[in-house]
Amino acid sequence: MNILIIGSGGRESAFAYKLSKSPRLDQLFIAPGNAGTGAYGQNVNIKVTDFEAIASFVLENAVQMVLVGPEEPLVKGIHDYFLNREDLKDIPVIGPQQEGAQLEGSKDFSKQFMDRHGVPTAASRSFDADSLAEGLVYLESQQLPIVLKADGLAAGKGVLICETLEDAKAELKAMIADSKFGEASRVVVVEEFLKGIELSVFVLTDGNSYKVLPSAKDYKRIGEGDTGLNTGGMGSISPVPFADETFLNKVEERIIKPTVEGLKKDGIPYKGFIFIGLMNVDGEPYVIEYNVRMGDPETESVLPRIESDLLDLLEGVAQGNLDQRSYTVSPKTAVTVMLVAGGYPGAYESGKEISNLENVKESIVFQAGTKEQDGKVVTAGGRVIAVTTLQDSLFDALQQATADAGRIYFEGKYFRRDIGFDLI
Repeated sequence: MNILIIGSGGRESAFAYKLSKSPRLDQLFIAPGNAGTGAYGQNVNIKVTDFEAIASFVLENAVQMVLVGPEEPLVKGIHDYFLNREDLKDIPVIGPQQEGAQLEGSKDFSKQFMDRHGVPTAASRSFDADSLAEGLVYLESQQLPIVLKADGLAAGKGVLICETLEDAKAELKAMIADSKFGEASRVVVVEEFLKGIELSVFVLTDGNSYKVLPSAKDYKRIGEGDTGLNTGGMGSISPVPFADETFLNKVEERIIKPTVEGLKKDGIPYKGFIFIGLMNVDGEPYVIEYNVRMGDPETESVLPRIESDLLDLLEGVAQGNLDQRSYTVSPKTAVTVMLVAGGYPGAYESGKEISNLENVKESIVFQAGTKEQDGKVVTAGGRVIAVTTLQDSLFDALQQATADAGRIYFEGKYFRRDIGFDLI
């Protein structure tokens, strides 16, 4: 089978790594890919939202399945684009159509969906320019801290936790009236703050049946001890020690089943991944957010633990018979440590040569923000490389991943040395 992966980050590197191991794979293409994905397939210089160029490439290269990594092409309707073209409609796209992608594309849409289908989540209300005054009054009646979320996609930056009423009012005005996050904050969801510990559960569904993939926990803050600015993710671990069978049964019964059934009741076709961001509040799961694709860097911890052929599961999604497919998960623990550019998540420099990649023997190196330049691998993003190791214990995995992260060099390199240590 010829497969095209859409995307260029660590998540897509992990997909390419996993699919390259399938005995059923013929050719693997990654658009646009990065300096590392070329080891698993052929990079193709096409933007993730250039649907026409993607379509031409798919037809010219007899691609039989398209796996969409990032959210933007899904929210912009790449799946619908394929379905609406006679010459493309029979080529399966793994990722929801535009309506289903609104679970991530619109926080307001997802909150209404959860309320409608009884999925446990934080209490909230949404406000726009016409109801801004009402929103400011509403804030006065809420407990602090309070969470403000831009309704649309804001590159992971559209969520604010406000500790004081003055701050909350100022930020609500800034988001709605002053377009702090552009069009994304035209509508703002004001949400109750949930106190607990976060984790993520991933589901693969063909729209009827589903498979629950391994759980993971990621670390968003730039600084050790979970301090400093939020990032796209500084590392992750899988499985999550506190997500035991009892807790995951609650997640399945109260969240996963109502979500999949809710999509069916609403007449929303959905073929792809559902990322469920959860808060464990005293042993009870609440949904913080849905994403309509796999997470990053969680994918780099989750996929190496799946022992069976990922292509078989994706084919089950495409053919609508996922319930007939089985898969196995390693009991080992995966730890991912992210190497980032100096200055990230603020302004950072690119074009720094990366060396010593070949010195990593006990871990998998998933390149993310990298490119080839004059025969060298150089930095080309804020999050540069994910180093993942699989070991018998969490402690051993933490030690190995941290040691291997230290073996790679580029100017300005930074990584957290405490990923997962809060769980030991």
